[in-house]
Amino acid sequence: MVKREEIRVEGASEPISHYTDAVRFGNLLFVSGIAPFDGEGNVVGEGDVVAQARQVLQNLRDALRTVGADMCDVLKVTVFLTDVNDRAAINPVRKEFFGAARPASTLIEVSALVDPRMLVEMEAIAAIPDRARS
Repeated sequence: MVKREEIRVEGASEPISHYTDAVRFGNLLFVSGIAPFDGEGNVVGEGDVVAQARQVLQNLRDALRTVGADMCDVLKVTVFLTDVNDRAAINPVRKEFFGAARPASTLIEVSALVDPRMLVEMEAIAAIPDRARS
């Protein structure tokens, strides 16, 4: 029987609402919206979408590593930007973290994110590799 497991990422800031960092179900990991927060809950890179994207992707990598996965295991990523024109600025950062892996992706422009200093947020679905399940 497949079991649902809530995942908290060690060193991550506390969720600001009623959710967990990720949920594992079988060999899938559903990662909640990742904000550009450091471990104390401070926004990193205020006013700088590139710095924020880098923090978001580092936080995503940390969440994946909690279950033995990595960026190459991401199947789908959804990117929320307060200005869709920032896509070009964050694309090199995405390439830096994903390397040759190209997850399915959706980009959505939003009027605001949970913290008004945030310019970007991402959520992801990843496969937990066999090497991590043994």
